[in-house]
Amino acid sequence: MTTTKKELSYFRLKLETYLSEHFPEMLSDKSFIMVRADESLTAYCDAVAQGFSYPEAETMASEVLYQGLHFSKYDTLVSVLENEFEKELPSPLPERLTPMLLKNKAVQSVFDKYELTDDFGVTPEYEKLYTELTGTIVLLIEINDLPTVDSENMT
Repeated sequence: MTTTKKELSYFRLKLETYLSEHFPEMLSDKSFIMVRADESLTAYCDAVAQGFSYPEAETMASEVLYQGLHFSKYDTLVSVLENEFEKELPSPLPERLTPMLLKNKAVQSVFDKYELTDDFGVTPEYEKLYTELTGTIVLLIEINDLPTVDSENMT
């Protein structure tokens, strides 16, 4: 019986943890994770070899590790659900519904209208995206006659 040992990699574990919290849809992309972790390790080793302190090298490696991963569709949808639908969808429903919404074609088409860069969350376009997502979710609830929590009947 052969067992494959999974190599322990600080950067891989750090990236997997981050992805599980902000990009759960990417957790299955093992190739991306492996390549990005290797690039981060290389950046760390290069920085140390160039005389940077360990904390500085860690910062440089983290920049490589999280490149392109600062704006999260998942986090945006959770935020919309928590802020705009808190009575209808109390916690933990937003976190449970978000993976399904990410796969929805209407929601995908809203995200596709925007260039989602790392700093997108601080642009004026973010408010437009947020508003469009809110409207799309309202329509999805209405069109599909989805059940929501009736806050008036909760005790």
